[in-house]
Amino acid sequence: MQHESRNTNRQQDAKGVILTGYFSNSEVLPPASGVNNAEETESSSLSRRTGCYSVQSRLKNASGKPPYHRCNSQDSLDELFMDEYWTEVENITLSGEGKGDAEPQEEVQLKVPDEGEQEKAWLTEAGLATLFDESASDPEDMMGLLFTLTRTQAAAVEKRFETIRKRNKHHHIPDVRDIFKLPGTLESKEDEAKSTERSENGKRNITTDGQVVGQGNGAGPSEQSVSEPETDINLELSFSDQALSYKEGSKASSEALTDTDDKLPNFKLSRDKTGLTKMGDLSPQDMKKVHRLVLIEMTALFDTAGIDLKAHKAVKLKVKESGLFGVPLATLLEQDQRRQPGTKVPIILQRLIFHIEEEGLDTEGLLRIPGSATRVKAVHVELEGKFYEGLFSWESLKQHDAASLLKLFIRELPHPLLTVEYLSAFMAVLKLPTKKQQLQALNLVVLLLPESSRDVLKALMEFLQRVIDRKEQNKMTLNNVAVVMAPNIFMFKGFRNKISMQQELSMATETANIVRLLIRYQNLLWTIPKFIMNQVRKQNTENQKKISKDRAMRKLLKKIAYDREKPEKQEKPPSEVDSSSQGFIRVQAPQFSKVSMAVQLTEELQASDVLSHFLSQKSSVSVKREALCLYEIGGNIKERCLDEDTYMKDLLELNPSAKWVIKWVIQR
Repeated sequence: MQHESRNTNRQQDAKGVILTGYFSNSEVLPPASGVNNAEETESSSLSRRTGCYSVQSRLKNASGKPPYHRCNSQDSLDELFMDEYWTEVENITLSGEGKGDAEPQEEVQLKVPDEGEQEKAWLTEAGLATLFDESASDPEDMMGLLFTLTRTQAAAVEKRFETIRKRNKHHHIPDVRDIFKLPGTLESKEDEAKSTERSENGKRNITTDGQVVGQGNGAGPSEQSVSEPETDINLELSFSDQALSYKEGSKASSEALTDTDDKLPNFKLSRDKTGLTKMGDLSPQDMKKVHRLVLIEMTALFDTAGIDLKAHKAVKLKVKESGLFGVPLATLLEQDQRRQPGTKVPIILQRLIFHIEEEGLDTEGLLRIPGSATRVKAVHVELEGKFYEGLFSWESLKQHDAASLLKLFIRELPHPLLTVEYLSAFMAVLKLPTKKQQLQALNLVVLLLPESSRDVLKALMEFLQRVIDRKEQNKMTLNNVAVVMAPNIFMFKGFRNKISMQQELSMATETANIVRLLIRYQNLLWTIPKFIMNQVRKQNTENQKKISKDRAMRKLLKKIAYDREKPEKQEKPPSEVDSSSQGFIRVQAPQFSKVSMAVQLTEELQASDVLSHFLSQKSSVSVKREALCLYEIGGNIKERCLDEDTYMKDLLELNPSAKWVIKWVIQR
């Protein structure tokens, strides 16, 4: 009834005039109440500095599909491509969401916390709840986090804290200036910057496709910032600090994004010899620190551009507790992991992708041409009853029906794949002034997603890229795939009932462009920036200092209590303590009964060489090379799976106390 009511409203006043192609920078899902057709008509005649629009009569659009005209916006998509977007929206509506006889689900309800409450929620998520609630967490841990913050990150924390302090004047909350008076903070940041300059050497560039394209000349970030091409992504310096330098320098952007696939900037990562860190490479303890730092950094980046993010909060819904479609990702993965331990992507989604690829990716119009609505509904019901029992006949499933089921799976999730909490952040990415900053922000927002959403999104983007790789045969280019998938990813339950027509028109191109970026730059977006890793290492070092002090105090008390000297801790054999200084490192492989293995340490020794050396010595190990990883464990990191291109000597200088262990890599 809600869809019928909305369609009726869209077709009323056939003689009226509507806005048909306006690109705004409005917040995602602002209140749509109080906006009527007359107001939309009046607003369409006004001059818009940040967008362009065209006016058409509703009479010419009998189908109810909002017409679309191309404009000169740098982020605009071709009329033909956007026509495919609205065709997909119509297909979704006509499919009736493919529910069949399934029980109706509640619509996603959005709630924006009140001022003050939102800041408290933000500080809590950032691990800084102690700032307004002394009983919330360990103040020492909080101080360790604050000690690592950059100038712009600290400003973001101060801004949220000040809002709370002003609203709670009658409570005793310390002044923000006292909180950030950390001994040696400024000096330590200067030292860190100098250290960064010294440590950057032998850099290589990684292209959008992950290829090594050049050799650096050893210049530090301060030297490179002047001549650095617009397509370079610097992971050494805070993104928000880079944005502030850009803003203060009033640099005119030379970037230009056009609609064709090959015109998107070929961004590349600058990385040093300590290797890239991808999502899934770190321990849960360090990932918790990463999440907090990334949240602060993302907020600082948007603050620098004057963009105020209003995070939404999902209202608790009654959801299905079992099944395949319409089940929360966490619940679905939990039931899948009982069948296949270590599963990170729902088995049904993996099987649908496998079936589509098994049928061949050369099929013209793959993902764009819908399957039969009747068949899709019938297969949907059949899968719910037969999938886990292994009784479903995959041979009879047509490829276009399978593609429709894949899109249905994404749409049927009780909460959006990109989450209610971060949906506004995804939409705000395109408001940033340069394409580089947009990519940096998108990188941070992807890292903030819950692990289940992040893993499913990655599997989906990898599949979409494989479809695009066959574009000469299937006629599905990056733009084609983006406009078809955008409504499936962004249109959650009840979405169209919560926004006005003007908002939907604006969001159509915005969401399509976001999906384009997610697909095109997926090899960069799941990378943890080096500056975040440096902050994690620094925080671990600070925490270890505290632990060492506590241990020393306990030793002293024990010594006094027993009135005798505690025996000195036995020194490690020279072979273990000074192995690196003697020109080799010791590598352990306990899962393969390998106590230790000596590997000669040279300037060119990489993690891949260590793995090759291990496999050459352990001929009895029947394991594929890609199933192994060399881990950095201890010192200033809990655990990290190393990029195979990591240079061991450089990493040893960064973390001299680390141990090196070869382990299985948990596959999806």
